[in-house]
Amino acid sequence: MNTSGEPLPRRQPLALCARDVVQRYGSVVALEGVSLDVAAGKSIALVGESGSGKTTLLRCFNRLVEPSSGTISVGAQNVRAMESVALRRMIGYVPQDGGLMPHWRILRNVALVPSLLGIPNASAVATETLALVGLPAATFGARFPHELSGGQRQRAALARALAARPGVVLMDEPFGALDAITRSDLQAAFDALRRELSFTMLMVTHDIAEAARLADELVVMRNGRIEQRGTIDMLATAPATEYVGTLLERALAASAPLRGLR
Repeated sequence: MNTSGEPLPRRQPLALCARDVVQRYGSVVALEGVSLDVAAGKSIALVGESGSGKTTLLRCFNRLVEPSSGTISVGAQNVRAMESVALRRMIGYVPQDGGLMPHWRILRNVALVPSLLGIPNASAVATETLALVGLPAATFGARFPHELSGGQRQRAALARALAARPGVVLMDEPFGALDAITRSDLQAAFDALRRELSFTMLMVTHDIAEAARLADELVVMRNGRIEQRGTIDMLATAPATEYVGTLLERALAASAPLRGLR
């Protein structure tokens, strides 16, 4: 409920689909015939080395990247048939740097999309969402982004992505720049919110342990292709390629949480 007593708006989780997607930057092939399905309400993590195509694929779903060929669908709708601004307003997006407007106070940042969508009492919705991520508006709403810690800024960025209760949330290394303790706290907070609000998530991360913690399945990418998809246990015990085996072996050696999953 928001402060007016009305239920907060919420969209149903939406399925995502990429089919035979190719993206080239000059002579560089970033995506080479990638196909990926994400069922409504599921969470998928794209993992792999830098330059594997993870972020390019993610950004195809909100049209920040227009692929050279192939089809991208959100909720069974071809995104090319949708106006890009309207599409982005129905999808939550958390870039690595948070993407907050530096000259806007936190409450206004979080209320942005609800306001643009014409949701009544957008400020009340923003206040409620800030509370959900652990940033009470009475304390943090009037601050500017530079007046927050890194972890607080990322909480505000999560609140902005979730304020309009989207059916899909895209996350690009959202916790990568944070210290280990802050990162773990935010992972736990986000995981709880995902289960409470029930949306589809597609996340890019270099951290296999983070992917295992937050995602139902991992999609390993390399050189613009998908090497394998599966749960962390499946990838660790039955890698489809030598690359997947090496990636998981190194991650398991470095991470106690992952070792516990085997």
